Order: sequence, then structure tokens, then C-alpha cells
Amino acid sequence: MEMEQQQLQQEKEGEEEDQKDIPVVKEPPKIRRLDESVVNRIAAGEVIQRPVSAIKELVENSLDAGSTSINVVVKDGGLKLIQVSDDGHGIRHEDLPILCERHTTSKLSSFEDLQSIKSMGFRGEALASMTYVGHVTVTTITKGQLHGVSYKDGVMEHEPKPCAAVKGTQIMIENLFYNMTARRKTLQNSGDDYSKTVDLLSRFAIHHINVGFSCRKHGASRADVHTVATSSRLDAIRSVYGASVVRNLMKIETSDSDPNSSIFEMDGFISNSSYLAKKITMVLFINNRLVECSALKRAVEVVYASTLPKASKPFIYMSISLPPEHVDVNVHPTKREVSLLNQETIIEKIQSVVETKLRNSNDARTFQEQTAQPSPSDNLDTTKDSLPDPSASGPKSQKVPVHKMVRTDSSDPAGRLHAYLKAKPPSHCEMLTRLASVRSSVRQRRNPKETADLTSIQELISDIDSNCHSGLLDIVRQCTYIGMADDVFALLQYNTNLYLANVVNLSKELMYQQVLRRFSHFNAIQLSDPAPLPELIMLALKEEDLDTECNENDDLKERIAQMNTALLKQKSEMLDEYFCIHIDQQGNLSRLPVILDQYTPDMDRVPEFVLCLGNDVDWEDEKNCFQAISAALGNFYAMHPPLLPNPSADGLQFYRRRVAETSLDEEDGACVEDEIDHELLSEAETAWAQRDWSIQHVLVPSLRLFFKPPTSMATNGTFVQVASLEKLYKTFERC
Repeated sequence: MEMEQQQLQQEKEGEEEDQKDIPVVKEPPKIRRLDESVVNRIAAGEVIQRPVSAIKELVENSLDAGSTSINVVVKDGGLKLIQVSDDGHGIRHEDLPILCERHTTSKLSSFEDLQSIKSMGFRGEALASMTYVGHVTVTTITKGQLHGVSYKDGVMEHEPKPCAAVKGTQIMIENLFYNMTARRKTLQNSGDDYSKTVDLLSRFAIHHINVGFSCRKHGASRADVHTVATSSRLDAIRSVYGASVVRNLMKIETSDSDPNSSIFEMDGFISNSSYLAKKITMVLFINNRLVECSALKRAVEVVYASTLPKASKPFIYMSISLPPEHVDVNVHPTKREVSLLNQETIIEKIQSVVETKLRNSNDARTFQEQTAQPSPSDNLDTTKDSLPDPSASGPKSQKVPVHKMVRTDSSDPAGRLHAYLKAKPPSHCEMLTRLASVRSSVRQRRNPKETADLTSIQELISDIDSNCHSGLLDIVRQCTYIGMADDVFALLQYNTNLYLANVVNLSKELMYQQVLRRFSHFNAIQLSDPAPLPELIMLALKEEDLDTECNENDDLKERIAQMNTALLKQKSEMLDEYFCIHIDQQGNLSRLPVILDQYTPDMDRVPEFVLCLGNDVDWEDEKNCFQAISAALGNFYAMHPPLLPNPSADGLQFYRRRVAETSLDEEDGACVEDEIDHELLSEAETAWAQRDWSIQHVLVPSLRLFFKPPTSMATNGTFVQVASLEKLYKTFERC
């Protein structure tokens, strides 16, 4: 009996195991129709993304209502209160019951109306969305009627009640996103949302100049934006962005009426070459609709980047008018973007006009004056310089017009901007010795040895020669070095023109060309302590990693370092023979090439250079390989600003802060703000002084002898003309 029970039990367990092996077929989930309130709340979250989205919709409704005055009051960035008041035509009493229902609007009645829509609103979703995520109260006045009503979930909470109000409409939203906890938590920074609101109203104010705008915080007596109706666009910009912006604006306009290409009109204002800002401001209206166009913004930024110093960002206001049927306004939930017919053609023509206008303004750029103490050399009698040279041979020279005279110091052909500033005099004998040795070595390098008979190197050099810009070549060969304008740009004078030249770009390209021309004929820089490649690569990888506290990828970094070290050891023979980069069998870097005599690169950039050799070089193709290695050397040897901040001007605060921070750890706990870390400051001063000396006495002479500027430097901002003596004379003659 017991045997039969055990057998039955085993058979039952076997059947259960067989059932487990059979896959269970799950039925597909059932599709349900969402409740109307859920649908509306989802749609509301898409239309009203943050408080400024609601304000934009309400202001656009006020403009559609023909308002001449719009006032906005905000509390806690708009989360607690948004109040928009206008003096428009108001809302009819019979329309109030359906005012906040979805897809109710007075702007259109059929889909075809979108082809000719001129109003900013058209969907009838904004007010409805606000009632699903906030408490909305509407107060409006029309002829003989004055009512107030509150809404929730798209419907009136009560019948309209008579109340006191001024002409127009006032819409108040309280407790925005009260029923969307996650959204409300992400918008806790009320200051950030209020600044977006101020920016929004500022943009509306400079376009709709026939409307007065006001924006203030709830309870504040003073408005952060306050404009009145005016007939001048510049007056509107002045009242919002300040006189300093208006002073540097240029009128710009263009149009096209060719049906085969594009039909549009554009007018506006753009900043000139004297305008300085750290952030771009672009205000764009298309058919009176405030929108964004990333393609147009990029196109204009490219023009400014190629014409002005990198640190300068423009101010741009543009108003573009097109036939309504050429604009698709229904492409974005918040109507932030539109789609244009022939958009690429329109952008190309606007970009061309901006570039022409900007380049014409670049001839008369202005600079702020800085007072400097005169040096003893300024007391020299300058009248002798104006006398003609009696020893000059040949016939009597013609008198040079005053507006074509080139004013440079003949006693120092390299330029002496530093002579006008008081500084500690360097060791005269030391400087003369170094300068003589540099000039001697430069002369020796005037005719460098022949390069290796490699077709790839000859092709790369031929590419350099064929791509040379003749105009820039004349500037480089005959320019006079004046001095450093800032950490990156040097002032060069060529004839009667003054240029800003990007020292980093120039030195990078010069080093690249010199590597190719001196291929396999380098002298060597011997490192006193050979540097292990794995450690260098790890340093470079950690510098690229923004999250320095995360150690999860350390194993990956170590594997990358090992792989790159093995690769470079494998290629060490070629690197040593052709580029004088010596890597021993232990994986230590012990020797680097001399690219320019009397110049040693910044050794703090060695890790980045080694990582570049391991990651960016195509070792399979000979030409690409040599080009990548030469480019890596060019970037490594380029005269970048030192890593320590410039001690002059604001950079000195860096060295004060270091002492202030460390002094807190002392026993007395005192913080001495006026003390300076003199050791670190001395190191920085030495590094910057060495760089300035190298630029003046090594880089500039080498540029004159060897450099062939590529055509790209004419448009990428490496050379920027900042003044023309002849045009300045014309300017002053009109004064």
C-alpha cells in the first residue's frame, strides 16, 4: 500500500514538473479608453510645461484682444499666483460658459483657416489646460457688462457674478500644478522661473512697441519690466536692455520677392564689433509670433564667431514677415517653433546680409580707454623721428600723406607695447643674450634640411603650399608685433591696419607645418625624469572625467591606459625615427622633439598629448598617420595660456583666495584677505612672462620666416581687423 502511494506521489510530481516546462501564454493587455479628466491633465502638462508657458499664452491672448497695456504680477515664480491684466476688448458674457473648454476659440472655424491665420492663438487649449492644473479666475468687462467667474477642470464653478474691475480682462491662476506633485517639485526655484518671465516680457516689449508692458513680483512696489507705447524700436530696446546695448546696434534689413526662391521681408538690429557680452541674446519674431529657430541662430553665430573675438557674443533682434500660407504654425505643443517654406534659402540670405554688415562695421571698432603710467622712454624727444634721413639714397622722396603713415618704433621692429607700462626691468644682459641666440638659430633654420623622401609627407606639404592665403601671407611676412591684447589675442600692425591675431591658432598651425618640414630631422629635448606612459594616460583620462568622485570606471581607464601603452611601445621605433619621440621598452617617455629653437612646450600638457597619440592616430594609413601625429604635436607645442590664471587684473583674486581658504585651518582661525601666496604668484608670473617673451621673440620671427597661413584663417576668427587708419581719418574728418 505504501509503495502504491509513493508511486502515485512520484507520478503527480512528474506531471507538475512537466507543466512547469510548458511556457505560459500571457494574454495581451486590454486597451482601455482613458477617462476624460486623465486625458485633459496629460494634455495640460504638455501645453503648460512651467509657469512662463502659461504667462506666454495669456500675454498672446491679450495681444490678440487688441490691448495697449498688459500688466503681469507673479508670486513664487508663478506657482502660487499668476495675474495677467489687459485693456483689450474683453470676453462676451454668453461665451463665458465655454471659455475654458478644450478646443473652443474665436480665432478660426475650419482647418483651412490655419493657412491664413494671423492671430497668435488658434487651438483653444491654453485656458482649458490651466484649469486642469490650477485654480483659474476670469474677470472681464464688455459694453455694459462686468462679470467675474472661476473655473475648474474646464467648467465654471458658479454663474458669472458682477464685480468691480477696469476695462479689459484679468485672468488669475493660483496654485499652479497643485495636483502634479512631481512637476511642482522640479519647479521649486522660483527665482529661475521669474527671470524667465522677465526675459519673456522684455522680448515682447521690444517688438510690440505700440503696447505698454509691466512685470513685477507680487507685493513689490517697483516693476522689473516697465515700458510705455512708443514709435521708436530703439527707444523700446533702450528702456529694456539699456543704453549701452543701443549704442552698439546696427540697423539691418533684407527682402526677397522671387516666388521661385523665397518671399519674405526681414528687418531688425544686430550688435556691431564693439559690443561685448558673455551670452548671446537673440529675439526672433516671425509674423509677429515670438519663436525660436535653431538653424538661423547657428548661422548667425557662425558669422560672429568668424568675425569677432571668441569671447564676444552678439545681441540680435529680427522680425521676419512671410505670407501666412508659407508658415506652418502648428508644429509645436507650445507654439515655440514654426516651419517655413524655403527655410534654408531664407536663412542663407539673412546670414549673408549679417556677414556683410558686420564686416563693414569691423573697420571702426572702439575700445575702452585704460590709463597707464608712462615709462621713462616716453620722455624721449620724438621730433627727431619726424626728420628725413639725410643719408637716404636716390631722388627726393615724395611726401607721405598723414593718413597713410605707419607709426611704429624703428628701434625695435618687434613692437613695444610693454614700453608704455611700468614693470620691473628684466636682466638686460640676459635678454640680449637670449635674443641673439634666438635670432642666430632662426637664421640657421631659414633653409631647413630636406625632408624625407616619403610621398605622403610631400603630399601634406604640397597641401599646405596650395592652400596658402596670399593676403594673410603678406600680413604675416610684413607685420609688426605690438603686444598682447589679452590672454589669447595679439595686436599686429600691417601697413595702416591693426589686427587681432589668435596666438593659439597661429602657433598650433605653425608647429604642425614645422613638424612636416623638419620630418625626421629633429633635435631632442631630453626629459630629466622619464615619464611612465600608463600614469600619463591615467592623468589625461581623469582630467576628461567630469565626475572626479566616481571610481566605477577606474578599471576601464586602467585597461585603456594599458592598451594605449602597448600600442605606443609597438610603434616606438617609428615615432623615434621620424618624430624624435623616444619611448623605451619599459613604456617610459624620455625624449621629445625640438620644433622651434629656444622654445620648450608646457609639460603640463604631456598627458593630453600621449592620450591623443593613443586614441586619435590612424596607424594603418601612412598619410593619415603622419598628419594626425603632426597635428597632435602642433596642439601640444602651441602657445596655450598657462594653466595658472593670469596674475594681472582679476586673476590676482585667485591667489588671494588660496591664502584665505588655507588660513582658516590655523589655530587662531583668522582669515587674512589681503595676503597673497607669493610663491604661487611668482610661479604664475614667471610662466606668463616666459610665454609673452616666447611669443614676441620666437613665435613672431618664426611666423615671418616659415608660416604659410591656410585660407580657413581668413574666416574662422584667427585674424580680425580692428582698425584702419585711413578709415579712422575719414571718420574724424566728418566730426
